[in-house]
Amino acid sequence: MAGHLAPGTSPALLLVDPARAYVDPDCPLYAGVEPAVEAMRALLAAARRAGIPVVVTRVRFRPDGRDGGVFFRKVPTLRVFAEGSPYGDFIDGLGPAPDELTVTKQYPSAFFGTSLAAYLTGAGIDTLLIAGLTTSGCVRATALDAMQHGFVPVVAEEAVGDRDPDVHAANLFDIRHKIGEVWPMERVEEYLGARG
Repeated sequence: MAGHLAPGTSPALLLVDPARAYVDPDCPLYAGVEPAVEAMRALLAAARRAGIPVVVTRVRFRPDGRDGGVFFRKVPTLRVFAEGSPYGDFIDGLGPAPDELTVTKQYPSAFFGTSLAAYLTGAGIDTLLIAGLTTSGCVRATALDAMQHGFVPVVAEEAVGDRDPDVHAANLFDIRHKIGEVWPMERVEEYLGARG
């Protein structure tokens, strides 16, 4: 399992669930991922400078959670993402610009039950730069589905985070060996800069 995927020439940035829930200590989903959030802001700025498409995902459920199915039943704290909850709002500085796509989802992968794959294919995207929260959940699921849809997934190492550092590291290990590439921010920024 030592293979590598070469990124293409037409990337997009995907920010996975940059929600207040993960940075507000009063929220049951607080994850202590503030360093990753700062890296996400830097990566978003670099992507915008490079002029590549940006997609930002968010989780939203009906107040009764029925659109979340088994996932909502398995993880009851997902109620913090019910319509009207402030915890589902974007973290300051990580919301999409008016010309950037917002994908609303109810399950871990940004691809499941959404139009993301069709959007990326229509835009000619071959590489997906991935940042967001959390590594073991929605980031990993999204990276896996990106690969399965034919996009090269590149996870920005410092711009993803999880509440448990060991779980975070184990999932980055699996992504690196089985799913896609895990690059340090410096390499991601160099890749974006080389496009100019």
